[in-house]
Amino acid sequence: MKVGILTSGGDAPGINATIRGVGKTAINNYGMQVIGIQNGFSGLLYKDIVELSDQSLSGILNVGGTILGTAREKVFRKMINSPDEKDREQIKNAYHELDLDCLICIGGNGTQRTTCMLSEMGLNVIGVPKTIDNDVYGTDITFGFDTAVNIATEAIDRLHSTASSHRRVMVIELMGHHAGWITLYAGMAGGADIILLPELGFNMKVVIDKIRKRMELGKAYSIVAVAEGVEVPTSERPAAYFTREIQEQTGFETRETVLGYIQRGGSPSPYDRNLGTLLGGHAAELIHEGRFGRMVAKLGNQISDVPLSEVAGKLRLVTADTDLVVQGKRMGISFGIW
Repeated sequence: MKVGILTSGGDAPGINATIRGVGKTAINNYGMQVIGIQNGFSGLLYKDIVELSDQSLSGILNVGGTILGTAREKVFRKMINSPDEKDREQIKNAYHELDLDCLICIGGNGTQRTTCMLSEMGLNVIGVPKTIDNDVYGTDITFGFDTAVNIATEAIDRLHSTASSHRRVMVIELMGHHAGWITLYAGMAGGADIILLPELGFNMKVVIDKIRKRMELGKAYSIVAVAEGVEVPTSERPAAYFTREIQEQTGFETRETVLGYIQRGGSPSPYDRNLGTLLGGHAAELIHEGRFGRMVAKLGNQISDVPLSEVAGKLRLVTADTDLVVQGKRMGISFGIW
């Protein structure tokens, strides 16, 4: 069998571990031929490929980014959504001209939606969930998330010392447009006093009252962890908005830190390396069994898979009854609404 692998959307630590997990399992255990499709779905259209071998897949386990390159291909998305059958035929032709028996698509929500549509077009596909945001529906965790949380937690840890030294409020903005998983997990692990998430929103009076109460109790500083997707009433970044409002309303010296792409770069954590390896290996197993149109997933303690049709277009979001939110609230941590 001939298998193609592509990566699409934003990079995440653990992609190369996953490519390696797919490729080495497919080659060594199932005797398959494996090709890498470069630069996302555009590489499929333009047949921009590289042969992957056991040797070429060695030495990439601990490497960040993706050896295949990635892209958010608007042209491809337009074609797949086009009512003109000729556009869709061009995609099918590219797949068949590469003589593929299956295409593995590694990516986040948009990628899984596109992969599902390819399946509906009759192509043999397998999805592998990838995002630091951990918001892909149908899996308990995505690789890249653990690494991002480790980096964000270390950043919060470092803010504690400078905040306490200067008796400041420190606002740190973390990644997560729609889902606040990184901010929740890093905020809790790093001992943030206020954690603000896109899913829950905020009441500024609650935030200000919490900071004032801490100061009244003799606590010399406060740490506010905010997700980049929290909606604020100005055009400012959330970190800038909260920093300004807190300083103006309390008089306490307040500083901001925007961690940005540092959370997405660098070497993956051991957990993400192993998760990518297991998910990649299971994807190769699904191909061997002829079970297409599915996304590999980690459910509980098991590596499993779910139909792409149940995943496409859905988000896995933090809710008010998420365990860490409930426990944080019990401990006196503010989530901006209580």
